[in-house]
Amino acid sequence: MPRATDGSVEGMSLIPGGEFLMGTDDPGGFPADGEGPVRSVQVNPFYIDRYAITNEEFERFVRETDYKTEAERFGWSFVFHMFVGIKARRAFRGQVVDTQWWWGIDGAYWRRPEGPGSNLKQRWNHPATHISWNDATAYCQWAGKRLPTEAEWEYAARGGLSQKRYAWGDELTPDGEHKCNIWQGVFPDENSADDGYKGTAPVDAYEPNGYGLYNVAGNIWEWTSDWFSPTFHVQAGQVNGVLENPLGPPSGQAKTIRGGSYLCHDSYCNRYRVAARTSNTPDSSTGNLGFRCVRDA
Repeated sequence: MPRATDGSVEGMSLIPGGEFLMGTDDPGGFPADGEGPVRSVQVNPFYIDRYAITNEEFERFVRETDYKTEAERFGWSFVFHMFVGIKARRAFRGQVVDTQWWWGIDGAYWRRPEGPGSNLKQRWNHPATHISWNDATAYCQWAGKRLPTEAEWEYAARGGLSQKRYAWGDELTPDGEHKCNIWQGVFPDENSADDGYKGTAPVDAYEPNGYGLYNVAGNIWEWTSDWFSPTFHVQAGQVNGVLENPLGPPSGQAKTIRGGSYLCHDSYCNRYRVAARTSNTPDSSTGNLGFRCVRDA
């Protein structure tokens, strides 16, 4: 596929190489996800998108390459139940047993994020969603870039802060100010949208972190390049006690995703914490899953 930018760093932040403390031993997290132990990690300098890839940017990629996302090829994707309109309800194909708020909707994909009857009006500056890992990788290749490693993602998301709970500090809403787009109310049926949004927010909503990155907490989950494992990083080799540019396991069933989304809530999934992590299979797509790109400096 032709490349639109050939690795242009426009719209990217240069992240200086350095050593940081990755992970957390916070008991309020999810230890079974492999958030800890805290370990010293060294990364090389790299560039990372300040924003998640928008619908407008993804549309350009599709227009220039005729790319079809996996959701389009499969013919359906997962939509949060509260967003399913009348037309889309006729396209209902089932729901996830353990997370019944996720409904499979025929015809849902990045351009029709809630399925039939939905569109991207007023959302071109929102993050592209229903994007699988394979879709994200195809975009990165076209743009002359790549997905971040999990270590790069966390280093950039911390914005120069050390071992803080969130990308801006230890308080979720300092002085009562909302810093990210997450669930407000009683999950999964009551969302007061006190932070301003029930679904996705514009990619430049809220204040950026110390490296100029927007929405590294909440809004959408973001793909990384690493295979997921809750234990592999504990066993990985070190040089003088420091993990240098670590990667995930050489193979696996699911890829690591980071950052949480507009559906995260403390009662269910407070994975908008900067060290939180989870995973999804490379062909999966949902209405809260997207990505941003990196390139070597």
